[in-house]
Amino acid sequence: QVHIAESGGGLAQPGGSLRLSCAASGMINSIYDMGWYRQAPGKQRELVAVITSGGRTNYAVSVKGRFTISRENARNSVYLQMNSLKPEDTAVYYCNVLIGTMAWWGQGTQVTVSS
Repeated sequence: QVHIAESGGGLAQPGGSLRLSCAASGMINSIYDMGWYRQAPGKQRELVAVITSGGRTNYAVSVKGRFTISRENARNSVYLQMNSLKPEDTAVYYCNVLIGTMAWWGQGTQVTVSS
C-alpha cells in the first residue's frame, strides 16, 4: 500500500506565499511523474504543475511564473512554492504521484487566498 501525505495549505493574503509539501511512503518501487492538481468549488479538478523523474516541469498557464514545483527523490517528496497568490488560486490542492503504472492521490489541502 502507498500513503500520500500533503501539508502546507492555509490562509494567505493576495500577493502572499505558501509552500505545499507532499511525501509518498509505503510500498514504493519507482516514482515517475509527481504533480499538483487543484479543485475550486463548483469546478473540475485541474492540473497545476507536474515534474518528471528527470526534472522536467510543466505548468498551467494561470500559474506560470508564480508557482514553482520541485522534488526530492531521496525523500519521495514533491513541493509547490506558490508566490504572488491571487484569490482565484483558492482551491483544494491535491498531490498526485505516479508509481509504476498506478497514480496515487493525497487527501487534499485547502489553500485560501483572501484579504
